Amino acid sequence: MPTDATPSARESELLEAAYEYVLRHGLTDFSLRPLAAAIGSSPRVLLYLFESKDGLIRAILTRARRDELQLLTGLHDLEPTDETLTEVARQIWSWLAAPEHRPVLALWVEAYARSLIDPDGPWARFAADTVDDWLTVLASAQPVPGTREAANRRTGVLAVLRGALLDLLATGDTARTTAAAYAALDRIAAP
Repeated sequence: MPTDATPSARESELLEAAYEYVLRHGLTDFSLRPLAAAIGSSPRVLLYLFESKDGLIRAILTRARRDELQLLTGLHDLEPTDETLTEVARQIWSWLAAPEHRPVLALWVEAYARSLIDPDGPWARFAADTVDDWLTVLASAQPVPGTREAANRRTGVLAVLRGALLDLLATGDTARTTAAAYAALDRIAAP
């Protein structure tokens, strides 16, 4: 197994290929043999590079969070005003509602649910860490984030975003879920 912290080019290449595979197939029936065959590797190489099947799943989920965090990082730079939380929530929804993000969001929902059901598995803390990521970004959009009212507002915004996302993924009805999300966000996010 590799001992240095920097992944090799081959490890990075296989991780990207595995990530793309999981975006198409999900984690429910995840098995090393079909994955290895699909990405031009072998189970033995994957086990060598990622230590175990769980290690590979953790690496894939870390890679998925990187996509999510890329969006969230850019939202930290906005100047917080009374309207910023609504603006940030609408920007997040626009990203969530974009059809090209459906595979990563379906993976996110799957990993989120699995981390609740099996908190000791490779997806341990995935849901909790994701909630922390989003609440941190939403707090940075508030001029006075330390109050109970501000915490309630950003928690409500997160709940609306998650609920609308689940509905969108289930139905594909972008117009309806966007209208509902915007209406709820306008009520919840405003001071």
